[in-house]
Amino acid sequence: MKLFQQRIVKFLFGGGVAAAFNLLLIYILIEWLGFDTALLRNLANIIAIELSLIFSFFIYRIWVWPGGVWRISSVLFKQLPLYHLSAGTAVLLRILVVFPLLDKLGVDYGINTIIGVLLSAITNYLISDRLVFKPEETELHYPEGLESSQHPDRAKNRSKFNQSKTAVKLFSIVIPAYNEEGCIAKTIESLTQTLDEGIIPHEILVVNDNSRDRTEAILQDICAYNHRVRYINNYYPNGFGFAVRCGVENFAGDAVAIVMADSSDSPDDLVNYYHKLQEGYECVFGSRFIRGGKVIDYPIHKLSINRLPNLFIKVLFGFKYNDTTNAFKAYRREVIEGIFPLISHHFNLTVEMPLKAIIRGYSYTTMPISWRNRQTGVSKLRIKEMGSRYLFITLYLFLEKMLSRGDYVRSRTASTIGKTTTNLIQK
Repeated sequence: MKLFQQRIVKFLFGGGVAAAFNLLLIYILIEWLGFDTALLRNLANIIAIELSLIFSFFIYRIWVWPGGVWRISSVLFKQLPLYHLSAGTAVLLRILVVFPLLDKLGVDYGINTIIGVLLSAITNYLISDRLVFKPEETELHYPEGLESSQHPDRAKNRSKFNQSKTAVKLFSIVIPAYNEEGCIAKTIESLTQTLDEGIIPHEILVVNDNSRDRTEAILQDICAYNHRVRYINNYYPNGFGFAVRCGVENFAGDAVAIVMADSSDSPDDLVNYYHKLQEGYECVFGSRFIRGGKVIDYPIHKLSINRLPNLFIKVLFGFKYNDTTNAFKAYRREVIEGIFPLISHHFNLTVEMPLKAIIRGYSYTTMPISWRNRQTGVSKLRIKEMGSRYLFITLYLFLEKMLSRGDYVRSRTASTIGKTTTNLIQK
């Protein structure tokens, strides 16, 4: 009897009962009720599958994953649709991936079927466990939901956390630069002037990504008279992701912001990032596409293409932030340490860093920012090359979110601080 206390065993047994119920329904419909034409037999199969799915849902809901919310609206419009999605995904995985692959490899069809059934059951179990039957919480908690600043416990947690969070005494700016001789000096000068006016202690770390122009020579001249600027040569292979990784492995501050070398990011927004970090947030994410945000000279075809992956990420992960692919973000040092190792080589690192921070439970806020298309030089982003890379890193992190079972998520107190700005829900 102890065996039946295990959830996975209950799940498999319940699936077997549902399968037997499916066969019984088909028998009744065809043999007893006369569904004996080709069309009616197909109809009988559809009816039997649907009723057995509903039957298995209630077996799992009552016996395998007891508890949770039984509101009619939740069951009909959330849990049942998600369960259909879970079962459908498992079936499609078996039909479209597992069976054709094993068949191509010459695996016996009987063994192929057994493997397919097991993988399908595992997929259905994992999705059901993470999405369908996960108990609903009475409170939305950071960062998966929007916080209510009126809840007294939240205010207590936020106050306690902010008091214990150390101030940002040195703000690091990491700038990856590849062949930026036409704009790097202007970018550094603008950043230095604005940060000085804001009385913000800072360092600017430029990562020279093996430039073939005069970028390094210009950096040497700047470092000679500005002690707050230093540069290092990227010791990884060429690539935006490698250059940023090199930078975040070598910054000296308590927090770091990633800034583009082409002056597309506003130094004034960087000042706002700093003040948000001082409030206790662990990450600050800007958006060009909420109220108060602005884009200048953005080519319309690039703008259209930009919105597609951001919409995909927004829907897939279920949060309201809408500018994930933009690199211009700020992180406290503990966040950088917590999202390592970074694996992206190219611009898909702009997706990996914020998604990992969100998935692993670090607090964040969003704010409107402005962006201006580069005035000199050539953009290093190659749209044709990035589609598969963005998709890879997005699905990789979605799997982490679904299958890590909270292994990376920090304590609830640490993940419930801060009030998300109202701009988060504005577009």
